Amino acid sequence: MLRLTEIRLPLEHSEADLVAAIVQRLALRPQMLRAWHIARRGYDARKRGNILFIYTLDVEVDDEAALLQKFHTDPHVAPAPDTTYQYVAQAPAHLASRPVVIGTGPCGFMAGLLLAQMGFRPIILERGKPVRERTKDTWALWREGRLNPESNVQFGEGGAGTFSDGKLHSGIKDPRHLGRKVLTEFVAAGAPEEILYISKPHIGTFRLVSMVEKIRATIEALGGEFRFSSRVDDVEIENGAIKGLVLASGEHIAADHVILAIGHSARDTFRMLHRRGVYIEAKPFSIGFRIEHPQSMIDRCRFGPQAGHAELGAADYKLVHHCKNGRTVYSFCMCPGGQVVAATSEEGRVVTNGMSQYSRQERNANSGIVVGITPQEDYPGDPLAGIVLQEQLEARAFELGGRNYQAPGQLVGDFLAGRPSTQFGEVQPSYTPGVHLTDLSSALPAYAIEALREAIPAFERQIRGFARADAVLTGVETRTSSPIRIRRNDTTLQSLNVKGLYPAGEGAGYAGGILSAAVDGIRVAEALALDMVAQPSQ
Repeated sequence: MLRLTEIRLPLEHSEADLVAAIVQRLALRPQMLRAWHIARRGYDARKRGNILFIYTLDVEVDDEAALLQKFHTDPHVAPAPDTTYQYVAQAPAHLASRPVVIGTGPCGFMAGLLLAQMGFRPIILERGKPVRERTKDTWALWREGRLNPESNVQFGEGGAGTFSDGKLHSGIKDPRHLGRKVLTEFVAAGAPEEILYISKPHIGTFRLVSMVEKIRATIEALGGEFRFSSRVDDVEIENGAIKGLVLASGEHIAADHVILAIGHSARDTFRMLHRRGVYIEAKPFSIGFRIEHPQSMIDRCRFGPQAGHAELGAADYKLVHHCKNGRTVYSFCMCPGGQVVAATSEEGRVVTNGMSQYSRQERNANSGIVVGITPQEDYPGDPLAGIVLQEQLEARAFELGGRNYQAPGQLVGDFLAGRPSTQFGEVQPSYTPGVHLTDLSSALPAYAIEALREAIPAFERQIRGFARADAVLTGVETRTSSPIRIRRNDTTLQSLNVKGLYPAGEGAGYAGGILSAAVDGIRVAEALALDMVAQPSQ
């Protein structure tokens, strides 16, 4: 097949128009076109009122070799890549032991699925509950202010990505097309087929719930075993190698191959691993607030007169500003037509995040607006110092919000003027259990407040209305990524100093979102499988 790129068509076009564009690009007689499918579809919205779809197409034609020769200097005509996934190993008939995966977020799920597909019958441990029980516990916090520290937005089947926008795009380098393997498995589990080709695919929470259950059923049908409410409280290490796990119940599980996919909020586990001598280092992350605007305003700013077009959906944005004090402020995890959610996993702390359903039809747009921080400048010394900073900021947010899991909030106009807010305007906050208006100037370090006060007016120059006086800031956003990295060997993907332990995904500092975490899950599962196959059976 041939791959054609940069096929541009107006929003209002038909399938016949697409076929005509293929024929014209390749100067074909129509009967020479045997088949085609969309590999990717994005849009160019730089000219409001003249938004264009941009297609990448894979086409099957007569005399492909001749056409390749004819267009050999054209960068937009090339052989289509083979994106078929090839398994790297198959489990031997008699396994000496079974691999263990800790965590059922995107990384742990894909690692478990791949190991099961290769015949390794993984044991998958999750400290939280199955996804539907977990959903009830999460809603208890949102609706009633009741927190279950082991079953919430962060912990439970599906991981933190379950209660998010379900974004499935990533900027990672992916020469083996592992992301395609992830998306194919998601479609097999019930995701819409459009995620295979649209440029910014997303799923939304409700669809993610049913997908997670179907992937679990697939893993179990292949011999995998799930164990919920099974928090790992200790690891057994002998002579620099993992030998076993100890659960909170006191149960011991022998294990010499363990994938550590625990997510970015398993602070108790991070501390336990550090005590046991597993090599950990501090890494940069970001802190800030969530900001809410009317989605209709964002649509008009981004799409102009074509705002509301069914094929475009709710508009998003991506913003960055480099401040005079040396800080960088940027938008993070923008959720079109979504809501701000309570994302704490610990008592006495408030954390915000954003989520959307598949339809993205809620009234507000929300995004993190965050300031980058580094261990060298902001939390030097102890590898776990970033965790301590997160905890301090989240405890302060709990205090500012009234100590009842309401979040502290402030209108943008008041924040920029340095005065407390007392009354909402047109923009009504979406966060539940509720937003307590206050002064957010003490919610973050002074350098972060200074940077945000400079960045918001700068963003106004890119999106008119971004600095509108009644836009709502809600605090705090602290779990943008893991504050630590559990270092691993670049080749074996095992811990630098513990053989058989495979740090993986966002919690270990090797991913930043659903797709990149799932891809990392594939990579560590492959590395683990190759190591197990190479070992003599016992």
